[in-house]
Amino acid sequence: MSAWIPTPLRQLGQRLRGAATNQRELLDWFEDKANSRGYQLSNGQRRVIHCMAEQLAQLEQGQPRSLYLYGSVGRGKSWLLDGFFEAVPVQAKRRLHFHDFFARLHQGMHRHRALDDALGATLDELLGDCQVLCFDEFHVHDIGDAMLLTRLFNALFARRVFLLVTSNYAPEGLLPNPLYHERFLPVIRLINSSMEVLEVAGDTDFRSLPANRQHQRFTQGHYVWPGNAAQRQALRVPDEQPVMLEVNKRPLRALAIDGRRVVFAFEDLCEKATAVIDYLVLAGEYDEWIVDGLDDLAECSLAAQQRFVNLVDVLYDQDRQVMVIGKRPLEESLGGPLADLMRTRSRLGQLHQVAP
Repeated sequence: MSAWIPTPLRQLGQRLRGAATNQRELLDWFEDKANSRGYQLSNGQRRVIHCMAEQLAQLEQGQPRSLYLYGSVGRGKSWLLDGFFEAVPVQAKRRLHFHDFFARLHQGMHRHRALDDALGATLDELLGDCQVLCFDEFHVHDIGDAMLLTRLFNALFARRVFLLVTSNYAPEGLLPNPLYHERFLPVIRLINSSMEVLEVAGDTDFRSLPANRQHQRFTQGHYVWPGNAAQRQALRVPDEQPVMLEVNKRPLRALAIDGRRVVFAFEDLCEKATAVIDYLVLAGEYDEWIVDGLDDLAECSLAAQQRFVNLVDVLYDQDRQVMVIGKRPLEESLGGPLADLMRTRSRLGQLHQVAP
């Protein structure tokens, strides 16, 4: 939903410096944007906007309380985050997809591993003097990442960085694996003690509203099955002419490249040892993606399932036009135990469905 914010809010941000008008002005702005798309704000969204306005007022005094927004897919978390980001009347701010930031954090710490404070050096490099940091799509599945998160959050709070985080999960639902969850409790306690935790609730899945499809390239794409010759010809899928790419110093095969349009096999993108940082690099080079050969995801390894979730997250966040060619209907392709698949189902469900 990040594409819903059409213009900068610099003037609104300047007006919001007055605490007396904070809540009303920000709420009016969000209501106007919602009305222009033909729907109304949910009560959950209104509560979040009121809290955002309070923190904008506190930001001037240097005493804001960081925010953690969670809720089901399609409830407007990213939209709210983007609106807040634009309204913040400071220049030293960053809006990042958590996948992107965390991948770069790992790379930086490896690069600075000889230093006494590799984390601090990496944060200096990635964030500089950032005062406001917005993380979209925050979730944790790996215990190694979980251990680093405690250090990261402590470091950010020590730097007095204001955080706004969105997630599909309440803090207690992060890293649910019972083998690791107890070791993640310090992060959960840190989030609950240092951030205002708010649920973005409501009955409407805003991604499902027709008006929203007009404002995103991602939703102009297609889910195609079974990918027969007639469908490929009608959708102008390029013929296979394999090319070996080098991505982050590793080889990756593309089935075809046509300008800023690229075709990948599902196997190459998700069954091989690819990473989020690879998808981000490629998303910067190609505007239209065709992912060919998705079958039953439940039959793939958990690692491949997670890579596919990550891939769709990146392409959605970067707003790339996507065509997925599957061997079966979408609802039969996205089985599997990963909780994050609910987000993938919602996102791919927005694509135009092409069936025999």
